[in-house]
Amino acid sequence: MSMNTFGHLFRVTTWGESHGPALGATVDGCPPGVPVDEAMLQHWLDKRKPGQNKYTTQRREPDAVRILSGVFEGQTTGTPVQLMIENTDQRSKDYGEIAEKFRPGHADITYWQKYGIRDYRGGGRSSARETAARVAAGGLARAALAALAPGIEILGYMVQMGPHGIDRARMDLDEVARNAFWCPDAESAESWADYLDGLRKSGDSVGAVIEVVARGVPAGLGAPIYGKLDTDLAAAAMSINAVKAVEIGEGMAAAALRGSENADEITMGPDGPVYSSNHAGGILGGISTGQDIVLRFAVKPTSSILTPRRTITKSGEETEIITKGRHDPCVGIRAVPVGEAMMACVLLDHLLLHRGQTGGNRGQIG
Repeated sequence: MSMNTFGHLFRVTTWGESHGPALGATVDGCPPGVPVDEAMLQHWLDKRKPGQNKYTTQRREPDAVRILSGVFEGQTTGTPVQLMIENTDQRSKDYGEIAEKFRPGHADITYWQKYGIRDYRGGGRSSARETAARVAAGGLARAALAALAPGIEILGYMVQMGPHGIDRARMDLDEVARNAFWCPDAESAESWADYLDGLRKSGDSVGAVIEVVARGVPAGLGAPIYGKLDTDLAAAAMSINAVKAVEIGEGMAAAALRGSENADEITMGPDGPVYSSNHAGGILGGISTGQDIVLRFAVKPTSSILTPRRTITKSGEETEIITKGRHDPCVGIRAVPVGEAMMACVLLDHLLLHRGQTGGNRGQIG
């Protein structure tokens, strides 16, 4: 049974391993006539690629994407789009010592228990390297959204590193592209740099919380019960390597609110409904309201660390392990463009589903 595909109409299948010759994505269901080329996709991959600063893995990969099919004369043809990214800087020897050991916090032990075989070179399929393929597919989804719904804008940023959160009173989205952490708070970014530098030098790691916001999303995307927009967004975010929690809108904090506080009041504006707040994160009953879609997810600390940890071998012997290699001290940094890509893929998929079912919005107000 294949579990490497997500989406309903816009379907993405990723393939490849961390230390294989290449990885990539096969995208089926992209509408024809979407203007796209490799440079357009490369723009998004460059945001995610490793080795850009001392706070990410020093593996040097250009992440150069190639379009092998589905595009002719600069436009999608409606046939499957094959995207390929070659691996050029593998150091598989770094993982020889762990061939018989299971790294705590990694999928090594569960892959072995399920399949009886595992690619121990960088984690194989469970490696965060797989997310490069998602970002390539997300670039294609963004191109299609730009053609079909040009008002949609997607932006991700980090709102927490370890126990240190941003001050939302200082939020400035223009700051996101100005620091190494995709942080909208310049003061927090400065303090995070010292904090992460200390962790990196000590051989440890830390987690993060990422927020992804989609603006200009039309009302009506998503369907009741099992086709909810937030259901698919949550599944897409949770499928990202190292993600352990997902929130929509107020999320877990909604449990502490009263009904009078949590329900977003509605008034009539000159262009349609106006909401007093957005505790719902732009989704009610699984259907977009026209407000900003707000998604947050928590990324656990990188499990590949130089701090010795207790573990066992395949034969059941207790031992100790230090994971050598080039690893992110905070994998959440490079998760930002991955979160944006998954948001783009899900929104395009639901836009196509909505048009297919209704032909466009049916219930007009005012």
